Amino acid sequence: MTSRPIAMVLHGGAGILAKKAYDREIAHLRGLAELGKQMLWDGATALDVVETVVYELEVSGLYVAGKGSSPNSDNRYELDAAIMDGNTRNAGAVAAMEGFVSPVRAARKVMETTPHVMLAGWGANRLAERENLEAVDDPGAYYVPAAVPDGRAYATGTVGCVALDREGHLAAATSTGGTLNKTPGRVGDCPLVGSGTWADQDVAISCTGQGEFFIRSLAAGTAAARIRYLHESPDEAARWALKDVKRLGGDGGIIAVGRDGRVAHPFNSEGMKCAVLHADGRIFAGVQELT
Repeated sequence: MTSRPIAMVLHGGAGILAKKAYDREIAHLRGLAELGKQMLWDGATALDVVETVVYELEVSGLYVAGKGSSPNSDNRYELDAAIMDGNTRNAGAVAAMEGFVSPVRAARKVMETTPHVMLAGWGANRLAERENLEAVDDPGAYYVPAAVPDGRAYATGTVGCVALDREGHLAAATSTGGTLNKTPGRVGDCPLVGSGTWADQDVAISCTGQGEFFIRSLAAGTAAARIRYLHESPDEAARWALKDVKRLGGDGGIIAVGRDGRVAHPFNSEGMKCAVLHADGRIFAGVQELT
């Protein structure tokens, strides 16, 4: 039996509402942390774990991703997702995809069945249809928006998961319905490798927050580079990246796990819903709030 550690972090978005109770979300996140822990102990790959966990986040309807997404300004549901294997740096992503239950599963199909990294719009839809992914036949009946516009310029929501498996391999996945009432065709950081999602042999990262600012700061890639070249911890690197996001006018959160099992989940928004499987087996699940 290998002595390598396992670890995982998942998030349900950096946006929280002060008057809302998140008991269901916390229980759900904890359950998924337990699921991921068991999968990793049983020898599942980090890639399979992050896909499974993000799929469950998508179909729950509890977060602004998958079933919980909100429509854009044309009352259409355009979803984004990305997945990345740190051991090979293979990656797949979909952007502005419509009509399918799981963007993250479509993203993995992009990675494994095409020579590309990203497919957008109609191209993503056609791939999902070709691969017989579960379709949404009646968007008005299927989607149950987990958040409503609250007057903020960038009401957001994203889900993500990062994991370290028993072979020492890392993976990351992120999925989102994007900003509420967004312009049709808008794509945020989530499906952009290096901005909202990243995994290599040192760290796996998933971001949540105001995507435009994470794109402009290359948040995930910047954090990964600081770990590789400056030998910072995942927490130090993620906090630096968030400071850069803040400097540009945005906020949000970053989850990360390093090859040694160290985890990070800093944020500078009102709060962040997350769960953590530490390398020693401890699990935390809750809503972190700024103090």
